[in-house]
Amino acid sequence: MLSGAAEPKRARQALAAVERELIDADAGLALLFTPPFDKGPKDPGYIKGYPVGVRENGGQYTHAAVWTATAFAAVGDGDRTASLLAMLNPINHSRTPSEAQRYKVEPYVVAADIYSHPAHLGRGGWTWYTGAAGWMYRAGLESLLGLRRHGDALLLDPCIPRHWPGFKLVYRFGAARYEIEVENPDGVCRGVAEAVLDGVRLRERPLRIPLSSADGVRRLRVRLGAVDPKAGAA
Repeated sequence: MLSGAAEPKRARQALAAVERELIDADAGLALLFTPPFDKGPKDPGYIKGYPVGVRENGGQYTHAAVWTATAFAAVGDGDRTASLLAMLNPINHSRTPSEAQRYKVEPYVVAADIYSHPAHLGRGGWTWYTGAAGWMYRAGLESLLGLRRHGDALLLDPCIPRHWPGFKLVYRFGAARYEIEVENPDGVCRGVAEAVLDGVRLRERPLRIPLSSADGVRRLRVRLGAVDPKAGAA
C-alpha cells in the first residue's frame, strides 16, 4: 500500500518508463508493450496468435494509448497529455500523400490499432472502433479540458499545455447555455487561480459550477495559475 506522498512519485516514475520504452514519437506510435511475443516459450494467450507488431502483439492499441494520456493528465502534465492525444489523432497520420499511403485507412475515424512491424510500420488496423473513439473523446473533454458532469453540477479542472493561451467552450443544459472561457496568462498546465460565474467569484475547489436548466446564458470566466490559498474556504 503506497502512502499518499508516494503515489504521485510512483505514478510519474511509471509514466517516465512508458514514455521511454513505449512512445515512439518518430513513428507516431504509443505501443501496448515491447518487444512483441514471438517464438519464446511463454504463452500469453491469444495475442501471440497475431503476427509480431500487429494489434495487441506489440502494436499500438488505441484504448491503452488513450488511457496513458489520461494518466499524464492525472499527474498534471498537460504538455504530454496534449502531445499524446495529437499523436493519436487519425488526421495526423494522413497529412501528406506519403503518410496516407502508409496509414492506408480512413483518417476521419479512430483505428483500434496501428502496426509497429517494420514492414508495415504506421499502418492502421481495425477502424470505426467506437470503444477507442469514445475513450479519446472522454480524454479530450474530461482530462485535457477538464470538464465533467457530476449530478447537478459541472466540475472544471483543466490540464492543458503550458503554451495554450486558454480555450473557450459552450455547454448546454436544458434551455440554459453556459459560456466558459479559460485563460492561461501564466503559462501553467493546471490550477484554477480564479473563477467568476456571472460576476460572482467561486471559491470552492475543485471548481464546481451549479447547473440550472432555466432559459438564459450564464458566463463563467476561469483564470489558471497559482491556486488561491483561500479557495475552498466556506
